Amino acid sequence: MSDTAVRDVSTREQTPAPAGPGPVVLTVHADGRERRLYWAVADCWNVVRRGLTHYQRQPINIVWQLGFPILSVLLYAYVFGGAMKSPGGDYRDYLMPGMFVMTMAFGFMGTAMTVVADSTKGVIDRFRSMPMAPSAVVSGRGVTDILVAVAELAILAVTAVLIGWRSDGGFFGTLGAFGLLVLLRFSLIWIGVWLGLIVPNAEAAGGLYAVAFPLTMVSSIFVPTSSMPDWLGTVAAWNPISSTAGATRELFGNPVASDGSWIQENAVLMAVAWPLVLTAIFLPLAVRRFQKLSR
Repeated sequence: MSDTAVRDVSTREQTPAPAGPGPVVLTVHADGRERRLYWAVADCWNVVRRGLTHYQRQPINIVWQLGFPILSVLLYAYVFGGAMKSPGGDYRDYLMPGMFVMTMAFGFMGTAMTVVADSTKGVIDRFRSMPMAPSAVVSGRGVTDILVAVAELAILAVTAVLIGWRSDGGFFGTLGAFGLLVLLRFSLIWIGVWLGLIVPNAEAAGGLYAVAFPLTMVSSIFVPTSSMPDWLGTVAAWNPISSTAGATRELFGNPVASDGSWIQENAVLMAVAWPLVLTAIFLPLAVRRFQKLSR
């Protein structure tokens, strides 16, 4: 008979098994904090695997999430691009960093829709009834969306190169720009989770596009804020999305349009500060909302 190993993570030291045939019991000693951390990570990974499995079994979701950015690039670059004025050089060089930002910004809608679907179908209720770390549902959703965001950026970057866009910022500048894009997506995940936990159904969640659309349009994604009326240009300049768009253009070495205002002259600084502020606000709100539903 082969030996069977049974693991108990309640203690830290290993206890030798008694001599003779029979199952081998391995006791691994760990204090309460280490045990909670272990299960929080393990449960988070299980939620991530569940989310990625859904993409594997429902490929239409991949086609939509990854295909929409590509269609947007082709639409704005070739349909509207000829009528747009770039601050310098080809309009595609000005457009592409903005398209990267728009893709990351719209991602929070996918997060909200997924959380709403899990909530209305009883999946979250099922999670609450299971012996799993409460943080795993929120953190697992976040990790899954970051992985999807990286895939979206990779495919969008390849598309951009194929239509003629180039990054002239060097290796570290390019890496830093993509890092800021992922940071923005990370901060918006928690807004999506929070919204997904407070809206009652999928129909109401669909109405959130009425918020997401102006959020991306009133920014410097497509045109410089200086081309807008003064009051609207000020609002657009202080939009967190505009800061990330300006910072990525600067790091990519692409054309940058600045009106000389403080917020635009410090775009890289604000592209870091805005996501940190949003995360500090909405991550606790999302966790608190989930804990409230769990009571």
